[in-house]
Parts: sequence; C-alpha cells; structure tokens
Amino acid sequence: MGDQGLDSGPKTGLTAIVRPPTDALQQCELTHLERCPIDLERALEQHRAYREMLSSCGATVEVLDPLPASPDATFVEDVAIVLDEVAVLCSMGAASRRAEVSEISAALSHYRELRWVELPACIEGGDVQRVGRTIFVGLTGRTDEGGIKALRGICSPLGYVVRPVPVTGCLHFKSACTALPDGRLLVNSSWVDTRDLSGFDLVHVPQAEPWAADVLSIGGVVVMGAPHPATAKILEDEGFEVRIVDLSEYAKAEAGVTCLSLVFEDL
Repeated sequence: MGDQGLDSGPKTGLTAIVRPPTDALQQCELTHLERCPIDLERALEQHRAYREMLSSCGATVEVLDPLPASPDATFVEDVAIVLDEVAVLCSMGAASRRAEVSEISAALSHYRELRWVELPACIEGGDVQRVGRTIFVGLTGRTDEGGIKALRGICSPLGYVVRPVPVTGCLHFKSACTALPDGRLLVNSSWVDTRDLSGFDLVHVPQAEPWAADVLSIGGVVVMGAPHPATAKILEDEGFEVRIVDLSEYAKAEAGVTCLSLVFEDL
C-alpha cells in the first residue's frame, strides 16, 4: 500500500518502492569508505523526509517491511531493474545481499512480469541507468560481464540497446552518472570515460563535488542530496527544478539519492 499520512503532490502515474532501514545498517557493505557510526534515529528521520519528497513529486509510495537480517536492504534500487515491459530481478554482486531479491519479488509482481538474472552472472540495479531505449550498465565490482550479457539477453528482444561502461573510483555507475529529465546525463568524468557515453549530451559536475552526479529525476524534478550547491546551481541555471534532501547518514554507507527507491511508471 502507499505511504500513509504524507503530504502529496498531484499524482503523476509513478510508483516508488522503499524500505526503511534497521540498526543492521551499521554492518552495511563498504568498498571505498571507512566505516563510521550511523545514527539510526536520524537515518529513519531522513528516510521519512525522503518518502515525503517522493510523494510531493507525485509518486505513490509503497513502503515495504524492514529486513533486520539484511543490513543493506534499505537500498532497494540495487535488487531490481524496472522497465516498462518487465522487472528484472538482479543477481547481486555482494553475497550478503542476495536474500533481498526474493523479498522484493512479491511486491514487484503486482506491477510487472518478472525476469531473473541468475548466478554466476552478477548485476546490481545501482549500475543500471535507462535513458529512453538505451540502458547503460556499469562494469564494477558488483556487476560483471556475465551480468551485462544476461541483461542484454532479456532486454534486446524488447528493443533496448545495452551499453557497458567501465567504472572506477566509486561503487556503482549511478554514483558517477545519472539521467536528467530531458535525457542529458549528469556525469563525474573522473569515474567514467565520457567516450563510453557517446551520443548523449553531458552536464559535468564540478571536481569539488564528485558525489553530486547521483540525482533522481522524478516528475520533471531533479532531487539531489546535500550538500552539492555548485551542481545544484548548474542544474537550476539549465532550467531544472532542483530539490535537496539530506541523506548524510546514508552517505556513510556509500549511498546516494537514487539508492533508496525503485521509481517507475504505472502501466
């Protein structure tokens, strides 16, 4: 069911699936950052504000039950790739996260036909950015060539072009590159080779704000984590409505603004 008691904007035909964190988030997977304490109470407050933001942008928010046995379960973006035609359940690159996939399949089955990527191929949704009929997939420590091949096998018959992009310096492709509402790509060119993004217009984040490339485009709005003021100004000067949400506790877990939700059109 949708999140109850939230202020809602006009509905845009979007659904956003989210899952609140538990104290297990303290044991989240880390690759590029040193572990530091996460304030669960603050993380829960930030998650509620995030849900309110999604609702204010016109999405119907479905809140799944917490999963105390799965430290990273709040990062629902990674477990599935929701296209117009199907939802692809991922084969997680982090072994500790593989139980999350079956936990979300029931929720997604209400919206889409399900397809699966099976081990030993690995792919995580944080490495996948769709722009129209193009699907960029990051080649990272969580997504391998087998996962990209498996996704291509599912998506090519549906008319999508799958393009691999090697990523360095960050956990997932969407930390380095996300789509803006007009189809341009917001990119940190230190973490991806922009030649792999050929054919698309790019907007570059300033070098001083390397984590700013992870934004969520929803209902024509660009949602950014704080603090990335220079990137926010660039996007506002480009004519986008920008909204800021504080996700500082999730940043300690190498997470950005896209990680906490699966957003897709109601069909």
